[in-house]
Amino acid sequence: MKVIILAAGYATRLYPLTLTQPKPLLPVAGKPMIDHVLDNLAAIEGIDRVYVVTNAKFAGHFQRWADAYRGSKTPLAFTIVNDGSTDDTNKLGAIGDLHLVLTREKVDDDVMVVAGDNLFNQRLDGFGQYCRQKNAPVLAVYDVGNLEEIKKYNSISIDKDGRITFFEEKPKNPTSTLTGIALYYYPKSVLPLIHQYIAEGNNPDQPGRLVQWLYPRVPFYTWKVPGLWFDIGSKETLEEANRIFAKK
Repeated sequence: MKVIILAAGYATRLYPLTLTQPKPLLPVAGKPMIDHVLDNLAAIEGIDRVYVVTNAKFAGHFQRWADAYRGSKTPLAFTIVNDGSTDDTNKLGAIGDLHLVLTREKVDDDVMVVAGDNLFNQRLDGFGQYCRQKNAPVLAVYDVGNLEEIKKYNSISIDKDGRITFFEEKPKNPTSTLTGIALYYYPKSVLPLIHQYIAEGNNPDQPGRLVQWLYPRVPFYTWKVPGLWFDIGSKETLEEANRIFAKK
């Protein structure tokens, strides 16, 4: 199984912190955000390579990080994939970056995709077990408990088996507080559909749009994230994450 970490954004809302450092490498409770992500994924059996897709501005930063992380913690192999973008005007978008890794690196395996700035305070081995059991696309979901908050993310409905029955990005009138987050599983059998999505000229940004396109075509299941989840999009959420994770 392969892991693809999405880390090609420029995080302009966090300027000046992210002018010279990519968001996933900003420290939370004394270590880079991306370390927390990988430490929780490391509990999943069968992962043999991690691809970090980033941009031309920060590819060197991630290579130095990967060399240090690999040397100190894990036998995992890392590949840093530079998408060639230099700012928000020429970025490929999250789905575009996912497709780039699949094609450039000739990935032909089950894939987990996670945003490099998604923080979890519990291990994700349960996610890996659920994905193997379903052998179908899986989206991690989280209850934000607030309909207003959902408008920033996506609105999702599921049936009694946890299968997605409705999905909408940035809903204006959400009816559920359950949202899909940037942690996905795509079995090898679904990769041709990701290539088809891009080939048809669909929106390459916002990874949830791929979910929205896929769930009417193939069974797409959900897995509820245990504990806390943070989407680090502002200095305020970064400060809150620092406070919470420092207590662990």
